[in-house]
Amino acid sequence: MGQELSKIAKVYDTVAKEYAEKFYGEHEKKPKDQEILRRFAIEMGDKKPVWDLGCGPGQTTKYLRDLGVEICGLDLSEKTIEQARIRYPGIGFRKGNILALEFADNSIAGVVAFYAIVHFTENRQGWHSVRYFACCNRAGYSFSHTILARRRCTSTSFWGRRST
Repeated sequence: MGQELSKIAKVYDTVAKEYAEKFYGEHEKKPKDQEILRRFAIEMGDKKPVWDLGCGPGQTTKYLRDLGVEICGLDLSEKTIEQARIRYPGIGFRKGNILALEFADNSIAGVVAFYAIVHFTENRQGWHSVRYFACCNRAGYSFSHTILARRRCTSTSFWGRRST
């Protein structure tokens, strides 16, 4: 599993800058996503901390921050985290693995994983949910959202680019 995660991180590192440019401000063009995120923000209210797991270059983290959510982002790819820090310097971002969260149980008010589990097998999808709920406190809230891809994303290629 560690080797595969390393490959996924490398492929995102390879496309980090163009990925960040393409998805900058993406939620302004997606009314359904706006509604989903607005509802999440309302549900969270003033609860904190909230984490955007698999945040990529931070566009969803920023959108939720603009809605008043006290949120930080975590992603596997160092290069996408660098892009997030450049674009949104007032928000905390760090590198981490959403399959091996380093948060204490009951320490998080909420998590969002918006389009963050596209590389997960069914087994991993179940595991990430179990761990999210362990990290969330009793009043916590967890939200994952993804779409079915037309083509499978692999651990070595993404957007027609291959990692080295």
